[in-house]
Amino acid sequence: MSEQQTIHTAGTWRSAASGATREVLDPADATVLAVVAEGDAADTDAAVGAARAAFDSGQWPGTPVAERAALLRRTADLLQRDRERIGLLESRDAGKTLEEGRVDVDCVTDAFRYFADLVIGEGAGRVVDAGSPDIHSVVVHEPVGVCALITPWNYPLLQASWKIAPALAAGNTFVVKPSELTPLTTVALIELLVEAGLPAGVANLVTGPGDPVGARLAAHPDVDLISFTGGLTSGTKVMRAAADTVKKVALELGGKNPNVVFADACATEEGFDTAVDQALNAAFTHSGQVCSAGSRLIVEESLRERFVAELARRAEKIRIGRGADPGVECGPLVSAAQLERTRSYVASALAEGAVLRAGGEQPEGPGYFYRPTVLDRCNRRMRVVREEVFGPVLTVETFRTEDEAVTLANDTEYGLAGGVWTSDQGRARRVAGRLRHGTVWINDFHPYLPQAEWGGFGKSGIGRELGPSGLAEYRETKHVYQNLAPRPVRWFAG
Repeated sequence: MSEQQTIHTAGTWRSAASGATREVLDPADATVLAVVAEGDAADTDAAVGAARAAFDSGQWPGTPVAERAALLRRTADLLQRDRERIGLLESRDAGKTLEEGRVDVDCVTDAFRYFADLVIGEGAGRVVDAGSPDIHSVVVHEPVGVCALITPWNYPLLQASWKIAPALAAGNTFVVKPSELTPLTTVALIELLVEAGLPAGVANLVTGPGDPVGARLAAHPDVDLISFTGGLTSGTKVMRAAADTVKKVALELGGKNPNVVFADACATEEGFDTAVDQALNAAFTHSGQVCSAGSRLIVEESLRERFVAELARRAEKIRIGRGADPGVECGPLVSAAQLERTRSYVASALAEGAVLRAGGEQPEGPGYFYRPTVLDRCNRRMRVVREEVFGPVLTVETFRTEDEAVTLANDTEYGLAGGVWTSDQGRARRVAGRLRHGTVWINDFHPYLPQAEWGGFGKSGIGRELGPSGLAEYRETKHVYQNLAPRPVRWFAG
């Protein structure tokens, strides 16, 4: 296929029906990285039609589980074969470091293998005891149907896999719409699925903007499920659009994630070094463009000055640059709009009384770079503390008691993830149990497991990805009740 042929429907790569294209920019220098098709509602309808036909009349939904699992494993093997190529493509497209791109490929591989193992390990259904040997009652799971999958720009390959792998494992067909900013590795993933032997029409791809492509998917009457990962405002629009057709909805809408550090975690030099190091990791991985970024440091008051001083010192030393260059630790923001958004939040924080301890500026040169920034003396009235920045900005709040720490950590409309640092195991369990967040890390930050559910409380979304619940999102549950010895009921005389 040519660069412009990035729409995939019914097994064929093609250009947009309108002939429109979009330039994908390299965020490290704002040069053109690729040119892709700019799909619209007509392209979306064609993709949904292909997925509908493949589900209603095709073989994939009825393909034996073992064969579906085998295809997922073949895809995982192909991902590892092309690890360097796809990792570099993810680095250049999204701006992250090359090592982060490689890790993403490994995580995607793990997700495909996990869902292959999960679906193959299931039985034929759950037998229900009806209280009679003449009744055979079983609960079974079936695919939902046509799934619309809308993915974000920050982890395009990873987020696509978290949706595509369970959707395929369950026997669905799908249309995926990657972010128009970072579509390239999703295109590569569809190519690998085709190479692995996925039947035509099962996997469909439309590159294009949220309006009209995403909006049409959300409202389309032939779509049975929509899974969206992105911002809160867009997520609520998706939910409204899906309501008229009463389709299943799964939303992952980000977070404003606390990283709570108790003084006892830093009682030793090793503990102090680890907590500071992990606070940097929590806030500045992928330039803070992570839905689970620990962008709110909530540190015990007695520790604050020493901790923040060291944090700021190390933040100033972070090496920024093109993600694929050797020694680079932090890449650019994804776009000029995201850079301006970050600058705006920092400016508002300083106007509201925050104290700049590190960063707070754009370095000279091309690209959408912003220095890792530490803002001290913050409070919950500030926009930068309440709202998701999605940039390399860390705010610092303080507490004196355990109850105050929990109150601050839960004082957010989101509830995706949070971290707790303490050497007191009883405190660790208490605080973790009281935090209203979908994932809580104790003495760590950012790791996830494909076996464990991912998702949030509150406005962080609806539903879960990964784990058994991640597969369940893509299924309908059916109860099959069989009477082995039917006879008249005689309810009505006559």
